[in-house]
Order: sequence, then C-alpha cells, then structure tokens
Amino acid sequence: MTILKLPPRCYQGVTPALIATCAADGTPNVTYLSQVFSLDDRHVALSCQFFNKTKQNVLENPYASVQLYDPVSFEAYLLELRFERAETTGPLFESMKLRIEAIASHTGMTGVFKLISSDVYEVLSCTKLDAYLELSSIEIGSKAEPLAGPRSELRGLQLLSQRLCRVGRLDELLGTLLQTLEEAFGFEHSMVLLADETGQRLYTVGSRGYGEQGIGAEVKLGEGLIGTVAAQGKLLRVSGIEDELRYGRAIRAAVNQSAGRRELRPEIALAGLPDAQSHMALPLVSGERLLGVLAVESRKRLGFDDWDEAFLEIVANQVAVSLDNVLLREQGEDDQTGSQPPAAKPVKPSDQRTLRFRFFRNDDCVFAGDDYLIRNVPGRILWKILRAYHDSGRTEFSNRELRLDPWLGLPAVRDNLESRLVLLRKRLEQKCPELSLVSTARGHFRLEARCQLQLEESDGS
Repeated sequence: MTILKLPPRCYQGVTPALIATCAADGTPNVTYLSQVFSLDDRHVALSCQFFNKTKQNVLENPYASVQLYDPVSFEAYLLELRFERAETTGPLFESMKLRIEAIASHTGMTGVFKLISSDVYEVLSCTKLDAYLELSSIEIGSKAEPLAGPRSELRGLQLLSQRLCRVGRLDELLGTLLQTLEEAFGFEHSMVLLADETGQRLYTVGSRGYGEQGIGAEVKLGEGLIGTVAAQGKLLRVSGIEDELRYGRAIRAAVNQSAGRRELRPEIALAGLPDAQSHMALPLVSGERLLGVLAVESRKRLGFDDWDEAFLEIVANQVAVSLDNVLLREQGEDDQTGSQPPAAKPVKPSDQRTLRFRFFRNDDCVFAGDDYLIRNVPGRILWKILRAYHDSGRTEFSNRELRLDPWLGLPAVRDNLESRLVLLRKRLEQKCPELSLVSTARGHFRLEARCQLQLEESDGS
C-alpha cells in the first residue's frame, strides 16, 4: 500500500498536531501533541511527556489518529496509526529530547517538562482532508519569491571558504562569517557565542542584524536554546517557537496550581530578536572541545528548513576549524614576541570632557559613568589598561603582557584572550566611543583616549 508523503514542514510543529485515541471501553480522548517526528514513509514517533490518558489508551488499544497541518498552505492530513514500541534511549530519543529540554529550560520547567519516551507508530494510512479548507480563502503565492537563479550550495561554500581562509584575526573571522551568511544566503540575524575559560558560560562576541544589542550577553551551559545546544553538542532547529513556549508555560501554570506545587526556576529570556519565530543553533566543536555556538533566527514561522540545517552544519564545522586555528596562531605568535611590552608613550591629557570609570572588585565589573560597561576577565583587562594610562600616561600594550599578569587570572593554555579583547573593543565602540583599543601589530595594541579619566575602585559592598 502506498502511503501519502507529507511535506517536511508539517513535522516542524508550527501548527500543533491533534491526536485521538480510545480506551478499551470505547471512550474517546483528543489532545494536542508536542512533537511528531518522521522516521520514514511508514513510521512516525510521537513525544510522550506525561503518563496521561493518551498513553494509557494506546497501551490498552494500540490505534490512534493524528491530524497534521501544513503551515504554509493550511492543508490538513489525517494519519491512522498503530502503536509499536516506546524508546527511552538511543538516537531517536536523544534527538526528540533535545528540543523539549530547550523549551523546558526557557520556561523554567527543567526536570518537570521532559520527554519520558519516544513512541513509535506504524502509519496505516495517510489521507489529505480535501474539505478542510476552501481554496479560495488561501492566499496562494504568499511564499517569498525564490532567489534569482539556482540556489548553489557549492558556490556559497566556495565564497565562504575563500573569505575565511584569508582572515588572520578573530574579529575579522567573525565579521566575515556573519556578513557572508547574510549576503550569500539571507541569514539576516545571526550571532556567535564563545565559551569562556571555565567552559560553563558562553558570551556573545559577534552579531549581525541586532544593532548594538547583544554583544557581551552571557548564556550558561544548559540554559535556553543556545545553552542546551552547547551542553549537548547537538544542532537544534525550532520553528513556531511562540507556540512551543506557550505550551510550556501552560504546563508551568498547571504545576504551580497543583497540590504538589514545587519550586520552579525562572523563565530564561530568549537572546536576540524579541519576536523571533524560528531559531537554529549549532555547536562549534574542535575535536572534543566546545569552542562556542553559531545561532541564527528569523521572524518567519518557517524561517529554516532541512536545507538550512544541512548547509549550516557544514559551515559550523568549517568555522570551528578556522576559529581554533586563529586562536592557536595568535597565541603562538604572541609567545614569540618576547615578554617585554613596548615602551610607554606618554600622552598629553585631553582637554575634552572627563569620564568617570568605576571598578567593583567583588565581581570585576566596570561602569562608565552610571552605565554598566563590562565585567569578569574583560573588565579586569580594561581596568589594568585604564590604570596604567591614568597613572603613567602609557598607551602601548601587548597580548603577552596580559597573559603573564597573574591578576587577570587567564589560564596557561587556551586562555581565549583574543576573544576577550574582541568583546572589549566592541563594548567600548558601543558604550564608550571616547576610548578605543587599536591594533598596532600582531599581538600589540594601543589605547586611544579622547577624554580625561577619573578612576574609582570599590569592593561593591
């Protein structure tokens, strides 16, 4: 028997599916499904997140009906299914669990909103419900116009490869990557986050399509979509994210109102666009080591498809190799420049306005005036530079000098110094344009100040 093949977008969860089951005595039950996963032409997997009536029914009576919807044409399809087995381990279970864990993390439902099993069903029949909609009411042709000429993955990879292999610095690599993703393939909103020296947090060092926001934003491993991807080391694509979050919040509200109320973690704010509907995040991995995450998003409910996923996974692999090479090369070249920094070049104090900087020792946080600027390792680096400039007029510094300063607390191996300097430069451009860190040679830079400095330190108490 031939089974009708559904468009892949029907399985992306943009429009929630419905499942109908019957108990052994014939009592029906209809509810929404969190996830329908296509295995092959004859099998699908449904997410089981609670020991609910649906699961009880199929254990008594293994037949079910699922109604799926095409989120573009709004056509409906009816699947007649027969329950075969429940999987609680393996690739299928892990793939379905990743998506649910990410949604649970955002809604503060980790450990409550979780996948119990991936229930595999045989597809007995698939029927298109022709009378579901009147075609005259559908806006035919509302999809975006195709790209001019054939969409050439090879040409795009060629362009990206040519550009990446020519960059020599981390900031150049990040800018080239994000610019090429937009120009060649239309990814208008993208960001790169790198792992810090502890490996427990990610911080944003490059973004495109967000204006000045986002640079320096931090994400803990395991929290939210990006943190989950970093912790699991697996790609994640989510469409119709608002529906997913709404479902998770509804479960959260029910848990809060139940008799067995428990303490729940706060909801994690989505990084990036506040109204994004589609997200995709990919781990940047070199060997067994997590370097960071590449994330893209869109306001379209079906912003990304299988092609985007396959293409960006290739891109992420190439970027991870380029990123690792750039960081290792820069650290190696710094190690060969000698331990003595360039001679100090006293400068005449600026007659422009005075800018007050405050450093809080308890959390290494730097404020420019009353506005937060930066913290942690980049905060300590900035304070060391400002202190030297304020006390002696010194403007020239070297990466090696920073690496040898025990107060900064950089690890001996793979210290991420270059990414910290990139972040610091961008934060100064955005929040304090009177100060600039200008590269003068490989592993050397100069502080340019267009203001007078007033420095204050506090223990933060």
